[in-house]
Amino acid sequence: MGFTDFPFMVKKGRDMRRFPSHTELLDYLKDFCEWFGLREMIRFNTRVEYVGMLDYDGVCSNNNGLKWIVRSIDKKSEKVVQEVFDAVVVASGHYSHPRLPSLKGMDTWNRKQMHSHIYRSPEPFRNEIVVVVGNSYSGQDISLELVKVAKEVHMSSKSLNITEGLSKFISKHENFHLHTQIDTLHEDGKVTFVDGSSISADTILYCTGYSYVFPFLDTQGKVVVDDGRVGPLYEHTFPPSLAPSLSFIGIPRKILGFPFFESQAIWIAQALSGKKVLPSWEDMMKSIEEFYHLRDVAGIPKHCTHDIAGHRTHENDDISGFEYCDKCLKRVGLPPLEEWRKELCTSAVMNSFINLETYKDCWDDNEKIQEALQSPHFTQFIGLQDSSL
Repeated sequence: MGFTDFPFMVKKGRDMRRFPSHTELLDYLKDFCEWFGLREMIRFNTRVEYVGMLDYDGVCSNNNGLKWIVRSIDKKSEKVVQEVFDAVVVASGHYSHPRLPSLKGMDTWNRKQMHSHIYRSPEPFRNEIVVVVGNSYSGQDISLELVKVAKEVHMSSKSLNITEGLSKFISKHENFHLHTQIDTLHEDGKVTFVDGSSISADTILYCTGYSYVFPFLDTQGKVVVDDGRVGPLYEHTFPPSLAPSLSFIGIPRKILGFPFFESQAIWIAQALSGKKVLPSWEDMMKSIEEFYHLRDVAGIPKHCTHDIAGHRTHENDDISGFEYCDKCLKRVGLPPLEEWRKELCTSAVMNSFINLETYKDCWDDNEKIQEALQSPHFTQFIGLQDSSL
């Protein structure tokens, strides 16, 4: 998952696991900033309050000469700073505003309800009966921890068509149960599912994803969030009427983050520098409309518009959005991502489908790992970093 110009290397005295902790990931980002001297370009402890178009003529009919007002606040001094920029890249992420379902009785259910966003450890749920809503990555990861301490764990899922790995996990643990969606929450703590079954629970833990929220951004209605769809965006990146002056990084979900974000960033940089020209407004809008139509025909809900990949089970499926990365790189004349990177990611995801409990520690792709470590991506840094491969 490392950036293409800065490998995620095993380092002495650090977390050397293939699936390291979030602390190691943070250390990698700190190393990246230090290596490229980026800290001086970052304003820490700063909250962006407002981003809006600076309109000299009173009419924003096109983006020629368009500039942006950015108002921010220094959290320590509370000083307000207002500046004008030629372009804005929105890269604020989308994992901070929980998305909750609308359930009958949700407002009057008088026991504990929480979103996975604030989950930190399983200990507070010891000896409890917990309902986990959602069986995607967070729902599965949290359930693996809860089952060790909770009295019972009940996973509520839209579909009972689950992976082999989750099926094996359920069969191993008598206190773990799979259910259909929740129908009603009752004041006395009872939870009724759509198949008519019910349990009495202590806690409901919603692993139901996140919403796109940009409270600081004022585009005068040119970019809106509608039921989980941010748009219109050409290739999830450029709003046609404001491009390239405004762009977004990190809107898509269910992807391998860093290479994906990097490919978007390269494309944006090339467009802003004038080295590459975006299609016309008409062509971008036509592409967006065709994309929406294909999603509708396939029966994909609007709130899944930006799901690039996800829980696929066929070995040839684009599990982590690499096709999108390669498309971005091709636009700017760069070669596609390395095959070993794609194959390692695919093998890890497929392994998780089959061996949910052990895939982080047991794998059989050591030959591909050695191929990766011997590639220029890694060897160019040997001796430059304190590493032990």
